[in-house]
Amino acid sequence: MNKHPGCPCRRLAALLAASCFLLTGCDIFRGWDFMDYQAPPERLQMIETLNLEAMSAPETGPSSGEPTSREATTQPAADAPAKELKLTLEECRALALEGNLDLKVQLLNPTIAAQSITEAEAQFESLFFATAAYSKTDAPAGIGSSGFKSDSFEVTPGVRVPLRTGGTVEASLEANRYKTNVAGSALNPSYAADLGLSITQPLLRDAGLRHNTHAIRIARWERQKSSALAKLEVIRVLSAVDRVYWRLYAARQELEVRKQEHALAEAQLNRARRQVAAGTKPEVEILRAQLGVAERLEAIIVAENALRRRQRELKRVLQKPGLGMETPTVLLPATPPSVARYKLDAGRLVGLGLANRMELLELELQIAQDTSTVNFERNRPLPLVTLGYTYSVNGLGDSPADAFDLLFEKRFEDHFLGLQVEVPLGNQAARSRLRRAVLTRIQRLATRELRRSLIDQEVRDSVDQLQANWQRILAGRERVVLAERVHQAEQRQFDLGLRTSTEVLEAQTRLADAQLAVIQALAEYQTAQVDLAVATGTMLGAARVRWEPIVPPAKPVDREAGPEAQP
Repeated sequence: MNKHPGCPCRRLAALLAASCFLLTGCDIFRGWDFMDYQAPPERLQMIETLNLEAMSAPETGPSSGEPTSREATTQPAADAPAKELKLTLEECRALALEGNLDLKVQLLNPTIAAQSITEAEAQFESLFFATAAYSKTDAPAGIGSSGFKSDSFEVTPGVRVPLRTGGTVEASLEANRYKTNVAGSALNPSYAADLGLSITQPLLRDAGLRHNTHAIRIARWERQKSSALAKLEVIRVLSAVDRVYWRLYAARQELEVRKQEHALAEAQLNRARRQVAAGTKPEVEILRAQLGVAERLEAIIVAENALRRRQRELKRVLQKPGLGMETPTVLLPATPPSVARYKLDAGRLVGLGLANRMELLELELQIAQDTSTVNFERNRPLPLVTLGYTYSVNGLGDSPADAFDLLFEKRFEDHFLGLQVEVPLGNQAARSRLRRAVLTRIQRLATRELRRSLIDQEVRDSVDQLQANWQRILAGRERVVLAERVHQAEQRQFDLGLRTSTEVLEAQTRLADAQLAVIQALAEYQTAQVDLAVATGTMLGAARVRWEPIVPPAKPVDREAGPEAQP
């Protein structure tokens, strides 16, 4: 006869559950909402089309270019952006440091890295622990007997303190109550109280202050590296502002030159018309002059488009509220270019670059990390030898008070001293990690020498470029003077009937090209100074810049908003 009638039912239920799981397979997870955010499939797999007609803006007025009646009566808003805005180079730098989005992203990295330091230091935080257990026993002792019965209740609170030397100190207090039906027990129920203090300390592997603080040092170096990269980003943003500023200056000056060239072409057209009306020139001179005017008009259109691009570029870098790339505000550079000549000492500038370049400092910090890693990995192949000592005081009584009184009297004490040894056989993984750490450090040292050489070359190249641009300015100014004389001479020859309009227009083109060359040389001379400052890890200007990491206020994260939610 089956003594357990419930067993077939339990077996059948287990068999049915296993069959359902095998049949459903991975589909068992279908319908479970364990994903916080998922991108819609159409955003990942569908490529939309671009309809230019649908994206075209509506006409703002009739074909004649006159505004509509509604536009003519509409008053400008009080907070409408200004038509023109003069900005000095210092103002642009201040606005960029305040509103540049790339800089805001980079300045958060030191704050994030600081959390890694706290996380690494938390490995030495003390730990409070407590256990509680209750057990009840009812075992048969034989036929006709009542059996063995007992119940016990135990509570053990304690504190565990990790040591920076790699060891652990632990203190605990165990209190329990025990009751049984066995006759002849001296104490029934009995109460016990045991106070224990233990310490374990590794002697070879995982031993030592420097070994166990390796993670903290790495985290602190990582924070310094993030600060170095943040400073590098500040320099990059400031240098980008300077470069964009001078490109905008060059674009605006180029537009002025193109307009001046167009005015000269129109003046030449008027002279040609007068000469033709006087009968001293054929009518083809008018066509030649009109062609020159049309060509200059196209150059103005190209220059205006380039100027708009430079303005949008500067607005993007500045990120000033109310001065977005969509605003029609015209930016006017108010800082004139510096045309002072500098006699530079390349050797001193190289020394300045080696002392201030954040790329080199980042590499130095990485080499310090590699050195600490090598020392850390040298400890890993060692045998694990752990020394342990435990001291305990015991108390027992028929009541909790008696048990604790005996505990405080310290009449019953235990001592335990032990040594545990573990020797790995082979240990190739630890040895391979050590060799990799050593080779990585050697590679990093070679990289440092290469980077020092590159900084030396970059500084000297920047010095040469600065001097070359100065020579270009001098040569360009002389070229402008000569081109102006040639242009005036060609005009006089045209008035005398010895030259055609084409030759006069060619002289005007050479004059405009010479003026543009001077403008370009002036802008590149300013840019070369910026490049030299970047090569030496510094910035131009009389005022120094001090940055601070961004520490955002603690706010709950919106888990419903997806990955773009801001903390």
